[in-house]
Amino acid sequence: MKLWFVYILRCADDTLYTGISVDVGRRVDEHNAGNPPGARYTSGRRPVVLVYVETAENRSVAQRREREIKALDRDDKLALIRATV
Repeated sequence: MKLWFVYILRCADDTLYTGISVDVGRRVDEHNAGNPPGARYTSGRRPVVLVYVETAENRSVAQRREREIKALDRDDKLALIRATV
């Protein structure tokens, strides 16, 4: 069984981007490289820095948690990030 991860990136313009992946390190590199498969959102906001990661047991759980995090306001996202530091 493959673990999935939900992650939050801090972009150069101080915005936050949330995504999912099975390989967070590779995914962050893709975001910073700027070529597809990096996200359109991060392409103009590089460099990005990984600030939060949590595990999920499968893709479905990861996608559900990603939606939950994306629904949070910025202050709640920052509180989530601070809670793990």
